[in-house]
Amino acid sequence: MRGRLVTTHKTPNRLVNEKSPYLLQHAHNPVDWYPWGEEAFAKAQAENKPIFLSVGYSTCHWCHVMERESFEDQEVAKLLNEHYVAIKVDREERPDIDALYMSVCQALTGSGGWPLTVLLTPEKKPFYAGTYFPKRQMFGRIGLMDVLEQIHRKWEQDGEALDKLGDDLLADLQSLDRKNAGRAGEGGAGVPGEELLHEAYALYRRQFDEEYGGFGNAPKFPSPHNLSFLLAYSQMYNQPEALRMVEKTLESMYRGGMYDHVGYGFSRYSTDREWLVPHFEKMLYDNALLAIAYLEAYQITGKPLYAEVAEQIFTYVQRDMTSPEGAFYSAEDADSEGVEGKFYVFTRQEIEEALGLEDMHSYCHVYGITPEGNFEGANIPNLLQGLPDDMAERMGMNPLGLRTRMEEWREKLFAYREQRIHPSKDDKVLTSWNGLMIAALAKGAKALQKPEYAGAAAAAADFIWHKLRRREDGRLLARYRDGDAAIPAYLDDYTFLLWGLTELYEATGQAVHLERALTLKDGLLELFADQERGGFFFTGHDGEELPIRSKELYDGALPSGNSVAAKLLWKLSVMTQDVELKTAAERTAAVMAASASEYPPGYAMYLQAHLAMASGGREWVLSGKREDSALHGMLAQVQQAYLPDAALLVNWEGDAEGILRLLPHLADKPALNGEATAYVCRNFACRAPVTSMEAVRELLATGHREV
Repeated sequence: MRGRLVTTHKTPNRLVNEKSPYLLQHAHNPVDWYPWGEEAFAKAQAENKPIFLSVGYSTCHWCHVMERESFEDQEVAKLLNEHYVAIKVDREERPDIDALYMSVCQALTGSGGWPLTVLLTPEKKPFYAGTYFPKRQMFGRIGLMDVLEQIHRKWEQDGEALDKLGDDLLADLQSLDRKNAGRAGEGGAGVPGEELLHEAYALYRRQFDEEYGGFGNAPKFPSPHNLSFLLAYSQMYNQPEALRMVEKTLESMYRGGMYDHVGYGFSRYSTDREWLVPHFEKMLYDNALLAIAYLEAYQITGKPLYAEVAEQIFTYVQRDMTSPEGAFYSAEDADSEGVEGKFYVFTRQEIEEALGLEDMHSYCHVYGITPEGNFEGANIPNLLQGLPDDMAERMGMNPLGLRTRMEEWREKLFAYREQRIHPSKDDKVLTSWNGLMIAALAKGAKALQKPEYAGAAAAAADFIWHKLRRREDGRLLARYRDGDAAIPAYLDDYTFLLWGLTELYEATGQAVHLERALTLKDGLLELFADQERGGFFFTGHDGEELPIRSKELYDGALPSGNSVAAKLLWKLSVMTQDVELKTAAERTAAVMAASASEYPPGYAMYLQAHLAMASGGREWVLSGKREDSALHGMLAQVQQAYLPDAALLVNWEGDAEGILRLLPHLADKPALNGEATAYVCRNFACRAPVTSMEAVRELLATGHREV
């Protein structure tokens, strides 16, 4: 059973014709909502009304609250409909609009979040912004009715002042944008030295929570690219403390309630320091990036827990977040039946109903279930008391026996939970987030040697390639839902999918994935590159013109498109030996350097690109016959190894129309005497080729600074 996507007012508004699940949630509000578009702005200009812009997303808890309190309210609707033109935007469909007006909110209030509420002139100039507003003033927050009434009076009395305020705000933002761009000069300052990497590590150490893992205080976000940087740093500089911080964090996140111990997958963040109480929405991108971090930790340590967690994430995604065509859905809501977390929590009585009295007592002991509960009178199952082997020792049980019982309990509790009304699912397909999950599954195929994960990644990649590109010119699109592909893709769509396709090539050795990646690379450079200052704009030059064309650098919950571009262009330059790509990657890194130097932990993906550049760019080429088991053995060894700075190429003998057509320089790296052969190179210099598995293992054990 799934939660309802829409409210129940009889007369729909214009949003009923949209595809976004978030917009459809508001299609039966009494507010006369418009989607973002010329119709709305033309009406505002013709009637001289300000724009009421509301930005959110379908799984946003406070968006639901504001809808119930205000947008379903006839009094609020009457005021909005009479004196404003109301526009709804799904931030996941239009991240460009969200980014622009979120910067306004942060400039005016010092903070941001969703729902984002902005008042604009008919010319899209912002003059007032905030986030959640109750209907009437409460808890020290001004009420929405108060805001709307005051702004209406001001607009009628002195609309020119609000128009000037909008001009001034945009001028300030444009000046800041030019200042930030100016710090990078013309992108010619070069990539900063390794001291920036060491400074970042020192800051992570200072912020590390020794007791519970993670960084800083509550709320705690997983930010897996922080962990991926620390893993790479730990290996490049032989720094075990960096690895320890990552392991502590990965274990703590898994043990807490932020992880769904019944159905698998991670929630978006923890509201507390212990990782116990999550904000229950589940996002595709979090689970993709977390799977990557757990897989990388497994590659380094070999600890089974990390592989298990990654595989459980994939189980969740393939079970609940995959379309019949193989693409991945976006998110699941925190709320069901109007209550946050209701789907995920249990009372002791419910545990007994699902498991029986005897198993209930054991389950409650292992998973921290108490009569009083740990979340609003109910319980979030967790392993804060200890991992299964620790609990088995305390309970005097065989660890394998306890694990077997825990899985039996989980299956029964999952079946019990499935009878509940589910949170709503945002079933739109986003190119960018699919790119991340393709990368995660491909990495899983490599690290765990499970080709079924590569198959799932390839199915999603094929869907994107065939359904989310314009037929007339191959231009990538950002969103697919209900048979409709729309919205010119953004920088993140190009770079995240580029990441996924590159990983998928390394997982399969199939040239089609690399060929697609190189095609995307061309589109990235042509549509988004800032030719004057370096780096990449968030929107293509063919996109809708907004008051500011932004350039996102900061790595937040998601890594920035510029960071991923720097990392992937560098990797592709190694694969292709294309000096121009190497220059583009270095120039992008240089553009980001000034911002990153102010607070390095805010640029964790950029730091990964910086690490790869500092290591010199390593390339593995494996050559031989497709049917040669020795070659497949070498390939498995390299795929399973942790090589964050390396590119992997497979030169199948006799495949002139495949990889050699794309990378003709591989003709110089043939199989020697018909035997499977490995070449390891850095900076266009190669070691002597090797033809034995033992020699490959020895090369894999070589330190990061050696060729």
